[in-house]
This record gives sequence, structure tokens and C-alpha cells, in this order.
Amino acid sequence: MYVCGEWEVDLARRELRSTGELVPLGGRAFEILAELAQAQGELVTRNDLTERVWQGVFVEDSALRVHIAAIRKALGSQRDMLVTTVGRGYRLAGVWQIRQAEAPLRSAAPAVLPSTNIPNASFDLIGRTTATTHLWELLSAYRVVSLVGPGGIGKTALALDAARRPPAGFAADRLLVELAALSDPRLVCSAVASVLGIKLEGEEISPESIARAIGARKLLLVLDNCEHVVDTVAQVAETIVSRCPGTTIMATSREALRIDGEHVYRVTPLGVPPQTRLDPGAASAYAAMELFTTRARALGSSFVSDDENLDAVAAICRRLDGIPLAIEFAAARAAMLSPPKIAALLDDRFRFLTTGRRTALPRQQTLRATLDWSYDLLPETEARLLRQLGIFAGEFLLEAVIAVACKSIGDVTAQLANLVAKSLVLADIRGDRPYYRLLDTTRVYAMEKLHAAGEAADAARRQAKYYCGFFASAESDSEVKPQSEWLAFYGRHIDNVRACLDWAFSSGGDAQIGAALTAAAVPLWVQLSLLSECRERTELALASLDESAANAPRLRMQLSAARGWALMYGVGRAREAGPAWAAALQLAEQLGDRDYLLRSLWGLSIDQFNNGEFRKALEFAHRFAGAAADCSNSVDRMTADRLLATSLHYLGDQRLAHDHIQRALSRLSDLAARPQVIRFRFDLRASAHYFQARILWLLGLPDQALRVVERNVEEGRESGHALTFCSILGQGACPVAFLAGDLDAAERYCTMLIEHTERHPIRLWNVWARAFRGVVMAKNGDIGTGLPLLQKALDLAGEARLLPRFLLPLGELAACLGAAGEVSEGLATADQALARCEARDERWYAAELWRIKGELLLHPGQCRSVAAAEQAFDEAFLVAQEQGALSWELRTAISLARLRMSQNRAADAHGILAAVCGKFTEGFETSDMRLAQAMMAELLAT
Repeated sequence: MYVCGEWEVDLARRELRSTGELVPLGGRAFEILAELAQAQGELVTRNDLTERVWQGVFVEDSALRVHIAAIRKALGSQRDMLVTTVGRGYRLAGVWQIRQAEAPLRSAAPAVLPSTNIPNASFDLIGRTTATTHLWELLSAYRVVSLVGPGGIGKTALALDAARRPPAGFAADRLLVELAALSDPRLVCSAVASVLGIKLEGEEISPESIARAIGARKLLLVLDNCEHVVDTVAQVAETIVSRCPGTTIMATSREALRIDGEHVYRVTPLGVPPQTRLDPGAASAYAAMELFTTRARALGSSFVSDDENLDAVAAICRRLDGIPLAIEFAAARAAMLSPPKIAALLDDRFRFLTTGRRTALPRQQTLRATLDWSYDLLPETEARLLRQLGIFAGEFLLEAVIAVACKSIGDVTAQLANLVAKSLVLADIRGDRPYYRLLDTTRVYAMEKLHAAGEAADAARRQAKYYCGFFASAESDSEVKPQSEWLAFYGRHIDNVRACLDWAFSSGGDAQIGAALTAAAVPLWVQLSLLSECRERTELALASLDESAANAPRLRMQLSAARGWALMYGVGRAREAGPAWAAALQLAEQLGDRDYLLRSLWGLSIDQFNNGEFRKALEFAHRFAGAAADCSNSVDRMTADRLLATSLHYLGDQRLAHDHIQRALSRLSDLAARPQVIRFRFDLRASAHYFQARILWLLGLPDQALRVVERNVEEGRESGHALTFCSILGQGACPVAFLAGDLDAAERYCTMLIEHTERHPIRLWNVWARAFRGVVMAKNGDIGTGLPLLQKALDLAGEARLLPRFLLPLGELAACLGAAGEVSEGLATADQALARCEARDERWYAAELWRIKGELLLHPGQCRSVAAAEQAFDEAFLVAQEQGALSWELRTAISLARLRMSQNRAADAHGILAAVCGKFTEGFETSDMRLAQAMMAELLAT
């Protein structure tokens, strides 16, 4: 025990005493005090305190300050004993001595227990254990703690749970004053006095008289449901804490008391699961789901915890924002309805969620009554603003509120602040600009009120016009802001854009505003890679466009280009993509819009790739280069070289493709650090690198190619653009790693692509990734699993298998069929792929297809023909050498050398391998090169 004057810090009994009397102190605060006492007046740094008390757990400085405040409160008039050394730590003043603690004398008289009227719990409080503990830490540091939050959040339940569980050594009375039933603020003092048992003979009941009657009594006073009499409660609470040193107040209210010494504790919703598929074992980790399940079971529900039901319960909890009262209403329906049915009925939640506890307050027996209580307390100006806020489907800025409400900034700011204070609007003030939102249930309620007041149409029109203006600078901002910053600012508004467009194209909306907003919001869909949504929205806008409007040609040009992009990457070989780009090109030429002229030429070139017209793709690439040649924007010239490199790569001219890709990469510094995603719908820097990797591998520079791939994948991760990352993995990382023989890396990149395309709905890349997974499995020797997986994915691809990216899986399909003993089917597949290459000039993979065909012709059986195989290998050599594709040449050399070895022509075999291997300057650790060197060593040994 450590002693200083009247104070005793008893380590064995974990007690702080003053002149022998116990002084209440929270557990964590006592541990801090014990460390300071043991230092005997020496300074203890903040770092040492947190390390000793929290034992390695990271805590904010604010947590330490809360407990320091609790110690000072416990020391009362001698609070200055706890000395702060700013920026360093704390020490206890005075002379602290060690004294042996004596066994306490036991009194024969029975102890007088503190009085309480806190009702016993009728059910377990779910998901609030940590909150209850934290509340007592706050109550040990502050004289007034107000639990604030929206209706149904569980303020009363949490306050009562805390009041039932005082910490060890807490000897004060605990009394509850229920204020919900009071209709007149003048009755507050009488209600408090009645609970306290105060009888004032002839004296008026007032805050001052109540405080005199309490005096030095040790008391925890719980003031429940204060919002409708908040001004009077604030006056009573402030008077009591200023005059009664032994009294602490815990209040529950939808808004703070706003008095000196008050600490506001905002009660948060229960934890809800994310949108992703939930593991059955993880359901109990979310308090909202545990509450639903527990209450449903208690009321006789016996639904099975399978994937369908768990997904439905998760959706219910999310849509009800984790609000306990709303979740309990929903759970009450589970005795009669399945969770999916309950989830489906939440659109009409105010008529559906009406089964509260019979013993609950009237305002807590239905979901509507809970919100009616808050709404009816609002002055008309705030009620009107709350109705207007119902038009917002997600987060919104103050400027948006001003536009929708048609009021001055001063009026809106004051009223919005009041709605935040009353827990009807949530505010996020973490960034440079505050964002606001309504809980989903509050929004549905506000929308009902908005429609009932006849104000919905005007509010929707003002909102749509606001967002037209808001997104007007989105595209130009993308050229000067980093993508992450751009998305953080504009991406938060996508739900409001969707709501505005739904209104604009409805029967009572304005289609011209809708078309303008659709065009303005295209950069958002591009950055978020929302291909299907972009296509659907632009098609609707184009169909609804008023051609007589002055801006109709420009809007049609912008919308046609956006539709072409969405079709091209979302559908692949979409026949409508070309006409969409052609329409955009024609309008760009009519309007003299160079920017959209270049976009349209780029789109038409890519569309020709997708449709197998590689010569036409090259023509459009040259047109693009011609249009960009005299352009001051070096990025456009870089794009031209990238486009030419792509065309030439697929056509099989790898040397010229390399020249163009190197020229494009030489201008990378002109891009600064920003990815250019908006104009050409992909990250120019990243796309140049993955085509560079492909070309380098073909040219026989695999080490350089693999290094580019590694950097490219990191580049893609950092870019944050979903579609670009798909191309990085699918066009570059997966095929290059596979062709280089690094099957572990190929599998890793494939898994990344599958997971990425499941998070982002980019179907074609997901199908390709599943086909590629089959290829890798088969290459690893698991033909039985890999081949069916590959075939299934190619069947799912349908016409999309004619996209250039599917050529490699088709070639590997032919090889897999041969390995599975289905040689004739393999040969047919190889011949089909070769015919496709010949018809389309798609020659980059032709050498490998000839080699695969040659290998198939050497399989035993009726299809075997050594002469035909040799012809195929000769053709593979010829094509590879024409293209400068040294890596294909090496593969062909290995196949032909293996044939010569089987013919006992060792010298020929060695000569073939040596001639090709001698051309390589790197890549000596790739699987092909190691195999070639092993074969040569074997040949020399024999």
C-alpha cells in the first residue's frame, strides 16, 4: 500500500481511499494511479504508462487522457496532486511511502446497501459488452455522460445495462428517472424529486431545491428519454452537478444536453456484415445478425442457417442500418416468414415492421411510431428540411442541400446542424469537407413525408440539376487529380446520380436533364469500371434525347462514345459497338471536336481488333496517328504509338511493334504520376507496359518481360482502375508467366484475376480467367481437371472466344486434347485456330499453333504422320523467324530436336538447338531454355 497524507493506494485490494473511505475509481484508472504511486513522485512518461497498463496494445492519447481525468475527479479538491509535464508524462506530487496493509476490521453491524430502482434485465443485451465497459470509464472521468443517437439505436437499453453493472467498489445509489411520458417540461423537476424521494415542505420544486436536497449524497442519476424536454433537463443536470460533488448523471437523448462538463457518447449501430458472401461460421461475429437470430429463435422461428437465409438476414441487417429496434421488429416476423421473404418486404417497412413488445413505450411499438416521435418534435423549418433530405440516396454535401432546399446558406447550415444534433442526420467530418447522410429507414420515412407534402417533384428536379453542374468538371478534374483523390471525391455520389437518373427518365421526370447528367457522369462509370450500368444508362439517354435541343448533337456524340466503350469491354464482340463509335466519329467531325475524333478513332481501332479485322484496326491506328501528329498534346502521340504497337503485335510484326512501344514508353514522363483513364477508358501507362512485356517475351527477352510484368502488376494495384487491372493480369501477367514456364506465378496471377473480377462485375475477364486456370492445371499435369474446366469456360465465352485474348487458351485446348488421347479433336481444334489466324491476319500466335499441330501429328494412332509433323514444324520456324519471335523459334526447335532424337539423328538435333539457343542473350533460367540445354547435354553425352 502506498500512502501520502490522507490518501492510500491499496495495490492488494485495488482500492483508492481517502481518510479510510473508499473512493470509486475505474479499473484502468486505478492501474495508472498505481504506476504513478509506485514511482514515488518521479515522472512516468506517457509511453511507459500505456505500455505498462495496456501491455503492448496500441491506444490513442485520448484514452489515456480520459483516465487521467477520472483520477483527478477522484482526488477532488486535491486534484493538483496529479501533475502534468506537457509533452512528456505525469507524476504524483507529495511524499509517497510504502506501508504494510492491515487486515480490515469486520463490523458486526450489517452493511447498508446502496439503493437502486434500476429494473432487472428481461433479456440479454447483444453486442454492447465493450460499450458498457467504456461507459463506466467515461463515468469515472466525467460528471455528465449523455448517450445520444437516433430512435431505436438502443440508448436506454445500454444505459440500463451499464447502471446494472457498476464496477467493484462503486457504492453510490443508482436511480432511474423516466421522462418519456412527460408532456410538459415543467413536470421534469417533480419527476426527479419523486424518484429521489425528496419532500420539500412548502418549498417550490426547482433545480436548486433538488440540488440542495441531494447535497453530498453519492449518486448515479440516470435521466432517460430527454429529447422532448431537453432544455429543462439541461438546466436540472447543470445545477445538480455544479452543487452536488457526489452525483454523476447519465442521460439518454436524441440530442445532447449541451451543458458544461458533458461528454457526449454517440451510440453506434450494431455491426453488420459487408455485401460479400458470408461464411456461415462468421455470422455470429456481427452483432446485428446475432440479435436477429436470437430474437427470432426466442419467438419460435426455426429457419435453417443455410447460405440463402444467412444472406437474407445479412441484407435485412444492412438495410435496417444495424438499428436494434428495427431488427427486433423484423425478427418478430420470422416466426411466420422466411428471411428472404422478410428482406423482400422491407420496401414497405413501415407497414410491415409493426410488432413491438407489448410492454414497450407506444413510440417503440412500431417503426413508424419511433420516427413520428422525433419528427413531431421538430419545428416546421427543420421538418421541411428533413423531408427535402429524403431525396438523397447516399451521402451529400452542404452545397447539395442548399440547392435542393432553395434556402440561404445561413438557414440551411443552422437547420442541418440541428438535425445532426438531434440524431436525424449523420455527419462525417473526417475529411476536408463534411458529408451528410440519412439512415436508410429515416430516408424512407422522409421520402414519404416529402411525397405527402407534394414537394417531391420539385426537390428531385433541383437535385438532378445540381448533380449536372457538380459532374460538369469531373472529366477535366481527372486530368489534374490522382485517381484515388478523384474517386474519393466523385465516387461518393454515385447513389445520388442513380436516383436522379431514375427520376429523370420516369413518367414525371425530365429526360433532357437525364441525358445531360448521363453524359456528365460517364467518367464515374469509367473509373469504377461499371460497364453494364454505363451501357444501360447511355442507351436509355440516347433513346430519350430531344433532338431539337441545342446541345443534342454534342450529347449524342458523348453518349455514343460511352456506349461504344461499354459494349466493347462489357460484351466483347458486340456488333453494336462499331456503329456507336462510327456515330460518335461522324458527330465529332461535324462539331470539329478533335478530342472526340481521337476517342472515336481509338474506339474503332479496338473494335476492329475485337472483331478480328486486324488490318482495319491498323488503318484506324494510322488515322489516329495522323490526327495526333500535329497535336500539341504529347499524350495523344504516345497513345498513337501504343495503338500502332498493339496492331503490329497481333499482326505478327514484333520488331516494328517493339519500336512503337519503346517510342510510346519514352514519353511516359509526359503523363506525370496520373493515370489517363477517362479519355481512352484505360490507364495508358499500364497498358503500354503489358504490351511491352508480351512483345519482349516473343522477341526472346523473357527476363526483361518478367520484370516488366512484376512492376506492371504493382502499377495496376496502385491505379485502382478495375478494368485496367484486368488487362494487366489477363493481357500481360498471366500469359507471360505461363509462356515463360513459371506456372506458380501464372496460377497466382490467375487467382488474382478471378478474385478481382468477382469483386467487380467484369464477366468476360472472369470467363477468360477460368479458361486460363484450366490451361495452367493441365500444364501442371492435371489434365482430368484442367481440360473440362477449360472446355466449360470456352463454352461460356460463346462468341467472345473469337476475341484475341482467347487464342492462347484455344491453342492450349488443342494440346490438352492430344494429351488426353483425343488427338483427332485436338487436330481439328488446331486447324480451326490456324484457319482463324489466316483469315484474320492474326499471326502473333500462328507459329505456336503450327508447333502444337506438329506435336499432335506425332501422337501414336491413326492420325500420326511424321512427314506432316515435319512440315508443321517447318512452317512454325518460318513464321517465327519472319516475325522475329525468337521464343516461338526456341519452342519449335525443342519439338523438332525431340523428333530428330527419336530418329537417331543426334547431330541434327544438337545443331537445331544450338543454332537457336545461341541467339539468346538472356532467359537462361526459363523452362524452355533449361529443357533445351538439358537436351543438348544429353546429346553430347551420347
